[in-house]
Amino acid sequence: MANGAVKCSIRQKLADAFAPSHLDVIDDSELHRGHAGYREGGESHFRIVLVSRAFTGKSRLERQRLVHAVLAEELASSVHALSIRAGTPDETDEVL
Repeated sequence: MANGAVKCSIRQKLADAFAPSHLDVIDDSELHRGHAGYREGGESHFRIVLVSRAFTGKSRLERQRLVHAVLAEELASSVHALSIRAGTPDETDEVL
């Protein structure tokens, strides 16, 4: 994928799946230079901050599994590591 395409794909899939009130997709790849999975040009390590009503009544593990399911294609190919902070609108202060 072209530079930035993975990040755009992740953002779009999460927006479509969860209709979030807050969504940050941060490419943290440069922080992992020299570590396993790092690729020149980035888009290998991401941090996601996601607030959505879709997570209401779900445990932290269930929320992580939902995000992983939506991003299965990226996780199976280009994304080496994914950090997820997911919460409900009532948990916004804790998530952000």
